[in-house]
Formats: sequence, C-alpha cells, structure tokens
Amino acid sequence: MASAGEPRLRLPELKLDELLEELQARVNAARGTRDRVHSLLEAVLSVGRELDLEQALHSIVEAAAVLVDAEYAALGVIAPGGTTLSAFLTVGMGKDQIARIGRFPEGHGLLGEVIRHPQPLRLEKISQHPASYGFPAHHPPMNSFLGVPIRVRNQVFGNLYLTEKRGGAQFDEDDEAVLSTLAVAAGVAIDNARLYEESRLRERWLHANADITYSLMAGSARAGSLQLIAERARENTASALAAVALPMEATESLVVEIAVGVDAEAHRGLVLPLSRTLIGMAFSSAAPVTSDDVQQDDRISPEPPRFEGLGPAVAVPIGTRDGGVRGVVLVSRPAGAPVFSGHETEKLQGFAAQAAIAMELAERREEAEEIAVLRDRDRIARDLHDLAIQRLFATGMTLQSAGRIIERPEAAEKVLRAVDDLDETIKIIRSTVFGLRSRTGTADAALRARIVRVVDEATRVLGFSPGVRMENLIDTDVPGEIADHVVAVASEALTNIARHARADRADVVVTTDGREISLVVSDNGVGIPLDGRRSGLRDMAERAEQLGGRMDVSSPVGGGAVVRWRVPLPST
Repeated sequence: MASAGEPRLRLPELKLDELLEELQARVNAARGTRDRVHSLLEAVLSVGRELDLEQALHSIVEAAAVLVDAEYAALGVIAPGGTTLSAFLTVGMGKDQIARIGRFPEGHGLLGEVIRHPQPLRLEKISQHPASYGFPAHHPPMNSFLGVPIRVRNQVFGNLYLTEKRGGAQFDEDDEAVLSTLAVAAGVAIDNARLYEESRLRERWLHANADITYSLMAGSARAGSLQLIAERARENTASALAAVALPMEATESLVVEIAVGVDAEAHRGLVLPLSRTLIGMAFSSAAPVTSDDVQQDDRISPEPPRFEGLGPAVAVPIGTRDGGVRGVVLVSRPAGAPVFSGHETEKLQGFAAQAAIAMELAERREEAEEIAVLRDRDRIARDLHDLAIQRLFATGMTLQSAGRIIERPEAAEKVLRAVDDLDETIKIIRSTVFGLRSRTGTADAALRARIVRVVDEATRVLGFSPGVRMENLIDTDVPGEIADHVVAVASEALTNIARHARADRADVVVTTDGREISLVVSDNGVGIPLDGRRSGLRDMAERAEQLGGRMDVSSPVGGGAVVRWRVPLPST
C-alpha cells in the first residue's frame, strides 16, 4: 500500500466510447449480414417453389429488388438468336408509367452490353458508360446500375438489371455477390419450371391425340374430328386462330374446312392454291412453313382480310412425306406474341402426324364398311337377277300360255294384263339391279371441284388468281341440275370481268344454308356501264328466274361490281 507521500497510479486513458461504438457497429454488421443471408435463403426458397415459368420470373425479379434494396428491377429474357430480348419483366414502375414510356427495350445500349458480355456489371452512373445512349421520353431518371446474367445449364437465359439503390447509395460488392447467388438459384428454378411446363405440354398433346383417335375410330363425323384437331392445336400452342385445310379432289387446290378462333368465319371455305400461300407451301413441301408476322407476309392473300391483330404463324402438314400429306393445320398467335420455336413446331408436327394416322385408320374403316355394303348390294342384285326375275319370267310365260286356252274373253284379258304387269315388274327389278351395281357421286361431278376448275380456267384470261370461298354442304345439298347453272353463271361472271372490268382482283363466294344456293362474284374494276351490253347478265338472270330465284347487280362505293345470284333448293 502506497504511503501518503508517494504519487498515485493512473489508469491509461481507454477510448471506451469509441470501442463500444465499434463493437456496436460490428454487431449491427453481423446482424445485417445474418438478416441478408436469411433474406437470400428465403428468396431462393421462394423462387424454387414456383413451377409456373412466368410466375417464377416475376418472383425472381421481385426478390432481386428486395435483396439489394433497388428502386427499379427488371429481368430481360434473351431471344433465341442471342442478341435481343424477347421479354422484359419490371418492378418499380406502374402500368400507366410503362404505357407512357412505350414499347419495352429490345436489348440495345447498356442492356445489350450485358447480353454481349455475360458478366456482372456495376456502375455508379449509367450515363458514364460508353454503351449508354439515354432513356426514352417519360422514363424515370436512373443512375446506379447493377446487371447480372442468369444461366440455365451453361446457357445464358437472360439478365437481371437493378437500378437506383435506395438512399442514394451505390451498389457494392456484397450486392453483386448476393445478386449473383440469386441468379444461380434462379437458373435452377427456371430450368425446373421449363421441365415442368414441357411435361405438362407433352401430357396435353398426348390427351389431344387420344381424343382425336377416339373420335375418329368411334365413327364421329369427319367435320367434328377436324374441329377437334383445330381446337386442340389452338389451345396447346396458345394461339388465337387455328385452321385445317384439306385437298380438293381433281384440283390443285386446298379448301379450309375448319377454322376456330379470331375471324374464323373469314377463313372457312377459302380455296387456296398449292403455291404462293403459307398453307399451300406446307402441303406441297410436306414440311412446316413459318411466318413471323402474317399481316406483313406476301404469302398471305390480302383478300378477304382475315388476320387482323395476329402475328406469328406456322402451317404444319397433317401427315408425312412418306405416308402422304392429308391436309394442313395452321395456327397463329396475337401480334407481339413470341414466334413459334423449333421445339413448339416439332410438337405440333408430331401431333399432326398422329392425327393423320388416326384419319387414315378411320378412312380404312369407312372403306371396309363401304366394301361390305357393296358386297351386300351385289349379293342382293345377284339374287334378284338369278331368282326373282327368273321366277317372275316363268310365271309370266305360264300365264301367257294359259291365256290362250281360256275361252271367256274377259278372263283371258285379265290374264294378259297380269302378264304385262309382270313384264313391267321385271323391268323395275332390272333397273334396281343396275342401280345397286352402279357407283355414283364421283369427284368429277362435285360442285366444289367444278367451281375451282372454272376459276383456274379464268385465271389464264384474267391474268391473276381470283379468291375463292365455298362454305357448307354445297356438294351434298345442291342437286346436279342446279349445280350446272351455278357453274355456268360463275363462268359467265368471270368472263365478263376479264372482258370489261379492267380489274386486278376478283372474288367468288359460294354458300348454302340447305334452303338456297348463293353465288357472289365481285371485282374492283370499272363497274358496269349503264349503256353497256348486258346479254351475259340477262342470261344469268334468266337462269335464276327459271329456277325460282333472283339475281342482283350492284356497284360498291369503292368501285367495281358485285353480282349476287341465288336460287332455292328443292326440299327433301
């Protein structure tokens, strides 16, 4: 113990306040790191739970904005070519603000820099980077930037773009590390969502094939089965329109039998050539034919207008080159939708090939049933000829002989009348036998084919191919006599256009509702002069009057002429 005269010991001056503050800062940093790790783990779990691809992408971009405390975030999906963006999902801007900005970026400028060089990119100020060339009108100001690529199985799927760290701070290395970790988890989640979506799509295609096979083999009408093919193709490809076209016998044309979706009525009954059209080329080449935008495609005829609001399309043959093409199915998505990828086209082609097999099996079954009917008819005809006619003939000979020995004239006359009746009965039976052994309804007599041939013949004189549309059961409901008049009127109308109209477009439309047949021939020429010759028009009008119908001729406001010819059909 020190005496009173010794100096007292003094403790060193410890900067306790600074040490405590530093300790508190380290504790806070540790807590912040812990919270951030927890947030990252939660984000990874949240993203990994999503099996719907679109929802997974939204979850990824939302989680990225929260993890690095960014005001704006976006996820750009790279298009198959690898140079532009096919989709752009955003967080931080409302719908009204997005609408004012306009179309989403395509991947040029700074966004394209991350596409071209798939490495993390961190900037204090966007405008200072050489690849930046400003923002469009109504775009919010952005300075700090962090971009990170997302890889799926070593392929760059897209990029995460983060801007404007809150509080005016800059993105740091920790932000980059956290975002890069999230990008790895996002790649796995996207891959899982893709596989799940692919498995569901494969299942839907299998169900569609099973439905069509069952429909055809159960004996459903062909129109119903074709309707099912169109509907399933439209649903499974997320399309707005689907159409099925089949070849017309004895012609070089296809007719759109079924159409479902947007403006389906404008497609039904259209007759298309095998060349210069999307559907015709798919049929001729027995291979898929695609279009990025049907509204701007030269292989789509402008008349009648029928692809309003649609964009990407693909026409796929029903069948294969080796097995024979039985038709074409066309699907088209809304304008702005993704184009059909090779994988999607392959799935649709496989579906169409299976549908062709089902159609062939159904046709073979129908042919077998028809052969059975024909054999039965032939047996009936043979029995009538060999048994019934011979017995009737023998009975007639017996009665005729007996008539000679009957003494009473009245009785003899009755016997002779009975013999005449038997002769008449024999003639009727022979006519029936001939009918049973005859094949009727050949393709050459079909009204559809005859109309197409008339149009083909007129094409050489007109210098262009008229548009043709035929709807409903014109081959079934229209008898031969009226069909002859329809063909004659169509030929005369097209001839008049070639001689007098000076037109570069014409359309032929034939429809029936089962009660009357309607033929409409229109052109965009000079119209019908008041003082011109009308012998052709008069002949067409007289044909209509003979059949109890009528013909009207009009000149639209835009020019040209329209001939409407319609006659009633006999009631069945």
